[in-house]
Amino acid sequence: MFASRGFRLSAVLATLVMAFSLVAVDTAEARSGGSFGSRGTRTYQSVPATPTSPGVTAPVQRSMTSTTARQAGTTATAPRSGWFGGFGGWMLGGLLFSGLFGLMFGAGFGGFGGFISLIFQVILISLVVSWLFRRRRPAMAGAGYGSPYEARQDWQPSGGRPSGSAGPRTQASARAGARDELGLGDRDVRAFEGRLSELQNAYAREDFDGLRRITTPEMMSYLTEELATNARDGVRNEVYDVRLLSGDIAEAWREGSDEYATVPLRYESRDITREVATGKIVKGEDGVVARTEIWTFVRHSGGPWLVSAIQQA
Repeated sequence: MFASRGFRLSAVLATLVMAFSLVAVDTAEARSGGSFGSRGTRTYQSVPATPTSPGVTAPVQRSMTSTTARQAGTTATAPRSGWFGGFGGWMLGGLLFSGLFGLMFGAGFGGFGGFISLIFQVILISLVVSWLFRRRRPAMAGAGYGSPYEARQDWQPSGGRPSGSAGPRTQASARAGARDELGLGDRDVRAFEGRLSELQNAYAREDFDGLRRITTPEMMSYLTEELATNARDGVRNEVYDVRLLSGDIAEAWREGSDEYATVPLRYESRDITREVATGKIVKGEDGVVARTEIWTFVRHSGGPWLVSAIQQA
């Protein structure tokens, strides 16, 4: 029974499904509103934890950033292309080709002993794939706090921001320490806060000129794509009553003449999608909802800050 051709094929297919379903967990594409844009050479690194976003934020999933920047990333996140590289890849590849594919052509599978051998290979492949998956998970960055909740959230919206900070840096910048290589000040913080409202308002109005003025070309392309999809589907996304609740500086750095700042923002807003023809709400509820997102800003040669990436916390 175990040596029948049908059973061999079923066993092979089941094993392949088991192995590749584990891989699929990590390679699922991000949809619009998920994680897109560029963080320069840090695009494929996880974002350090902060009080506003205490959990691990995975690297940007949808980006036009070149593979050169991907390779320049640190060990915080391994390159996505390494599934069949290194010792684990050799081991997995050897098992698949010498073991499983051998079954397809009638080799290495005979009687009950062959069945036990197949079970052993299935278990071993599962362990190898699980090990590779664990290695690829982003490491918990930003371990500067004993606990992320121990630090105070000193950056509050404009009306409630503490005054009297020593030096040009904000208290949020001082708390970020060495991770803020630029020494960001109140003017920068106000610019980040302003961009949050400006982008949401321009998006809701479908104001392409307004979006182009405050975003990078890459971000503009993603937002334009989303608006075009909405128009095709006959719906309109409305975002209003945007109010910042708190924010932090996760990290800020310089790359040549470009300066980057990655900033977790917790804000509340009303976010609904309506049918243009009927006005019926098809997504969301007409109520205030709080959410946390990771926004990255970039400026060139001291110019204005532009939205460069948005990630879900």
